[in-house]
Amino acid sequence: MNRLILLFIFLSFSGFSAEGAKIVLKPGQSIQAAVDRAAAGDTLLFSPGTYQASAVTIRKPLSLIGENYPVMDGENKGNIFLIAAENVLVRGLKFIRTGKSNMDDSAAIKFFDSKNCTVEDNILEDTFFGLHFSNSSNLTIRNNKVKASATREFEVGNGIHLWKCKDNLIEKNEVSGHRDGIYLEFVTNSLAKENFIQGNMRYGLHFMFSHDNTYLRNTFKRNGAGVAVMYTKNVTMQENRFEENWGSSAYGILLKDISDSKVIGNTFQKNTVGIYMEGSSRIDFKDNNFKENGWALKLMASCDQNLFQANNFAGNTFDISTNGNTVLNELKENYWDKYEGYDLNKDKIGDVPYRPINLYSVIVEKIPASVMLWRSFMVTLLDRMEKILPTMTPDEMIDHSPKMRPYDFG
Repeated sequence: MNRLILLFIFLSFSGFSAEGAKIVLKPGQSIQAAVDRAAAGDTLLFSPGTYQASAVTIRKPLSLIGENYPVMDGENKGNIFLIAAENVLVRGLKFIRTGKSNMDDSAAIKFFDSKNCTVEDNILEDTFFGLHFSNSSNLTIRNNKVKASATREFEVGNGIHLWKCKDNLIEKNEVSGHRDGIYLEFVTNSLAKENFIQGNMRYGLHFMFSHDNTYLRNTFKRNGAGVAVMYTKNVTMQENRFEENWGSSAYGILLKDISDSKVIGNTFQKNTVGIYMEGSSRIDFKDNNFKENGWALKLMASCDQNLFQANNFAGNTFDISTNGNTVLNELKENYWDKYEGYDLNKDKIGDVPYRPINLYSVIVEKIPASVMLWRSFMVTLLDRMEKILPTMTPDEMIDHSPKMRPYDFG
């Protein structure tokens, strides 16, 4: 007991603190020197101003916190912060001028083999990669503003890039001007929510081989394409918005070789294609709004066992198109604004089944240049004839219970 009392007195007078010491930095001081002399658990407080920062390496638990967004200037030399540690916090800093290298993936902050780290409330401008994480887990990436201004895809990397990471939270970030807004590869058990991803050159969100993830209430607007999901299973995409992704190969969502997933409560508005999917199976599409798209849905013949239920299709040039005659998917209780049937028993379900694929969409799929004939009298006549005597449109692509009124999803 006496030894414990003596130890407590010694620690009290030696300045020991469970929270660690606070080290105040001013412009002109070496960040690396401050990191090296700090003990695990200490906090580095950055005063306002500009700091020269290149390849600052952190291998211990530290908090790096800025006052009024002090600037970390990489001077175009390469990475700014390199972190390989647990329990690191980076908050309230502004990062500018990384190097530009695809060989090194130059980034504002690059994490290796890290756990339980948080990056929040930072500003990143004109960086090559913004935030780059590899082989890390339990990351929190929150409320960062990541903006690049390159004009060509090869001139810039991804805004938020994760490779081989798990158990992460990515929320309330704004990303624009990068190659991909958010890029995930071999990422599992993670949640991306309430991010605003706009004006990126390739995809707003691009993920491959990334299972068991959820994407909730994000907005993907005016990107080269909204989201690409490839070679993945057990994905939930819910209450997201995909808007104004226009271009010759622009989609709200591209689904390629994914399975056992859910697409629920999303809005697809003013995209060239709302959803393009191939080689995908056992996906539930429910409570989605498809509005004013070129194609609401391009469903390739390689897809099967998918369910489209209780969705709204309104104002689209084409609701659905496909490239084959055999369709192994189910349409059920959707609202189609082009439906011309009737409801004699007043149960709010059409008495006549609806075939959403018209002949013209089949022709355009096979001969893209024929889109120039849209709205012509000949196209109208062909579609009317096909409705009476269907010969070229798939027999199985039919909604036997079309809703008479659109769903109100709030």
